[in-house]
Formats: sequence, structure tokens, C-alpha cells
Amino acid sequence: MRVADERGSAVAEFTMVAALLVALVLAVIQLALALHVRATVADAAAEGARHATLVGAGPAAGIARTRELITTALGPGFAERVSATTASVAGVETIEIRVAAPLPVLGLVGPVGLEVRGHAPLESLG
Repeated sequence: MRVADERGSAVAEFTMVAALLVALVLAVIQLALALHVRATVADAAAEGARHATLVGAGPAAGIARTRELITTALGPGFAERVSATTASVAGVETIEIRVAAPLPVLGLVGPVGLEVRGHAPLESLG
């Protein structure tokens, strides 16, 4: 015989556990999305820097290539703030492509909070 006070407790427990599991799954999906955006933007910045060092290309070509890659993979909202400068890394002159992009907090929207840099040497290696 069941005690009358325990009626409905299984439904309440299921609801609480289900809500906790849904929150956990959404948090993992959000983290995966943020990491995907960061990796994609970092890769595009590095590829843009390598492209800028090609013979006949320059910083403007690197910026254009970076924007093209980011726009193709993530959308134009992530490629708005791209810049190129020269920098010295470990005593080697490099071209630096810097990208400031929104870090997705809820879905694919969020404030500017992600800044990555890609470098490629200006000198020939060989």
C-alpha cells in the first residue's frame, strides 16, 4: 500500500531531472558552438596572413581572403572587423591579421568578445 503523500512524486522528480538534463545539453551545445566559431575565425586569420605574404599580394589581399573564409563558414556578421599590420614574432617580421568577432552567447548572436590573430612570416624561408 502506498502512502498518500508520495502520490505524484515520480512526475515531479522526472520534471526536475529532465529540466536539469536539458540545461546541461544546451550548455554543451553552446560551448561547442563557441569553440567552433573561435577555431574557424582563428583558421581564417592564419590563412589570410599566409595569403597576404604571397608574391603580388599584400595586406589588403589578406584581409579580403580572411573575410571571404569567415563569411563562407559563419556569415558576414563575423567578418566585419578584420585588420592587417606587421609585427615581430620571435625576431621575425610577420604580417598579422587580427579579427574581432562576436562570441556567440545564445545561438549565433553575442557581443564582440573574441579577438584572434594570425601570423605569417614576410621573409622567404628558403
